Amino acid sequence: MDPRHLSWSSQQQPHFRIKRTKREWRPLEDRSCTDLPWFLLFTVFCVGMGSICSFTIVTGGAARLVFGYDSYGNTCGTRNERIEGVHLSGLDHTDRKFVFFLDPCNVDIVQRKIRSTALCVSLCPTEELKTYQDLKRFAMINGSELCSYDMAGHKYPSLPERVSKCPKLPVPPSKPLPVFNRCTPVDISCYAKFAEAVVTFVGDNSVLHRLIAGVAASKEIIIGLCFLALVLSMVLMVIIRYISAVLVWILTALVVLGSLAGTSVLWWLYIDHRLYGDSSTKEDPDQDQDPDPDPETSRDRRQALLVYAGAATVFTIILLLLMLFMRKRVALTIALFHVAGKVFIHLPLLTLQPFVTFLALLLFWIYWILVLLFLGTSGNPVQNEETGLTEFRLTGPLQYLTWYHAVGLVWITEFILACQQMTVAGAVVTYYFTRDKNRLPVTPILSSVLRLVRYHLGTVAKGAFIITLVKIPRLILMYIHNQLKGKENACARCLLKTCICCLWCLEKCLNYLNQNAYAATAINSTSFCTSARDAFVILVENALRVATINAVGDFVLFLGKILIVTSTAFAGVLLLNYQRDYAEWLLPLIIVCLFSFLVAHCFLSIFEIVVDVLFLCFAIDTKYNDGTPGKEFFMDKALMEFVESSRRLERAVERGRNRVKEAVSEGAEMKPMAPGTSSA
Repeated sequence: MDPRHLSWSSQQQPHFRIKRTKREWRPLEDRSCTDLPWFLLFTVFCVGMGSICSFTIVTGGAARLVFGYDSYGNTCGTRNERIEGVHLSGLDHTDRKFVFFLDPCNVDIVQRKIRSTALCVSLCPTEELKTYQDLKRFAMINGSELCSYDMAGHKYPSLPERVSKCPKLPVPPSKPLPVFNRCTPVDISCYAKFAEAVVTFVGDNSVLHRLIAGVAASKEIIIGLCFLALVLSMVLMVIIRYISAVLVWILTALVVLGSLAGTSVLWWLYIDHRLYGDSSTKEDPDQDQDPDPDPETSRDRRQALLVYAGAATVFTIILLLLMLFMRKRVALTIALFHVAGKVFIHLPLLTLQPFVTFLALLLFWIYWILVLLFLGTSGNPVQNEETGLTEFRLTGPLQYLTWYHAVGLVWITEFILACQQMTVAGAVVTYYFTRDKNRLPVTPILSSVLRLVRYHLGTVAKGAFIITLVKIPRLILMYIHNQLKGKENACARCLLKTCICCLWCLEKCLNYLNQNAYAATAINSTSFCTSARDAFVILVENALRVATINAVGDFVLFLGKILIVTSTAFAGVLLLNYQRDYAEWLLPLIIVCLFSFLVAHCFLSIFEIVVDVLFLCFAIDTKYNDGTPGKEFFMDKALMEFVESSRRLERAVERGRNRVKEAVSEGAEMKPMAPGTSSA
């Protein structure tokens, strides 16, 4: 072999060793940017989202939404340019700043909009106008003409076209909406039909009014109970480590007792049917019931009960064996919950993550909705063939802006949620791999945020895009399923539901893998795909532990949510008890329960992320370290106790195996010699 080749190999071997030692699953200080192309792609996409907003502002869509426009394409409060082919367009409405509908109660239930001619007026009528003389007097006194632009105000009572070009009498008193400058009736009773279509509330108006009155009268109590749910959620995140063991063993006992009880009931039914199945019928043949079943039917029932009882018995045995063999992993779940509680004590700013994420999502959703409304009033003027009114619609390639905007909703929402996961993972990784907890950084959360912004936005954008690729087809299939409800056949309905269910399961699995990939990126500063692969290998090696932690941990967290909801509801019942009418405090209590569950879900989801990241760190720690000098563990004392107990158990099992082997070998050596043989 060429010696130069040998020298090249020997020189390159240390280089490979250096590369391998750089990835020792330690939080690195010398980080580098990950998935930079995806960061650039996401930046370009966000620029496109901003360009859509700029387009709606430049083309007048934003102005038409805010200031309003009439049925002839004129924007209120501004000077307008004439639209070709549209009568009464291009008017100067500088002094006419409010939109007035000739028939505000003509509501399209399907499209959920007012099907009425709209005019720009200088003042909304503040009192009821019953006759055309009242319309004339209002126009003369206030200078606000409520009929069509081509009609003079002083001629309203005498013109024959007043019926079609003037508002429907009587004109209800109205006032302008804040910001949006639409004249809306003070009495919204004419919108009752529309409200029924939107809310689908069935019942008399008195019940609805009492429910709304109950909410209005109890608003202080509702706010106080919502604050109580918030405090309980934050407290539970800290104290759950003290009650997790109790909750876990209660869960285990309930599952075991439930399976045993179900199996016993099935066997009792089988024995009862076998021995006394037809006795009641034979004792009272005149009772009003079906005739006695034939022997074949009775035998089929007994066989069915026997199959059910046998299956339940097999299930119970398997469950008991799983509980027996997985009890150590249940102990690991309890230890992880205990350490997670300590994490929140050392990193109290973690409790603010739900607030920050919710605020970011709220601001983005408000922006998205506003731009969507801007898009609804942007585009080219088109005359509606059915009503003859002028509307603005996106035509040609511009109509795809709405789809682009919809994709942005999903991708950026997932990006914000992924940033939360990466921030929490970075802080927990810093906590875990710091041996002396007193030397933690002053603000690990802020340090994690800075690392995310500086190095890992591309990784987060890529993970969010993968979730978007799965979520958008699922949403489209759900929309198709809703549109075809009652029209498709059973096979198509089943196929659609199956596809939706499969995509939902895939999305959940990818979410879990992404979360662990972000944790691996926080440790090794590797790209998304590399981190996902490394995390997947670790999770597969600890599959049983993962299954136990997810099953037991999720149920414990669910019990925590139920605890918060029931505590808040109980407090609400005590505070609302003075309102004797059931309908008056039912709706406030429902609102409080929904809000408390939402708050508990947001906070305990952070706790769940912390537990998952701690488990990944624990699995890495036990894989690459063994507690010997130079390979000391990073784990907390509670996890160390779990490892030591596991090792003691393994040593005891190994000693038992060795004793069995020694006994077997000694028995083989003491086997007697065959008869007929003798020593010389």
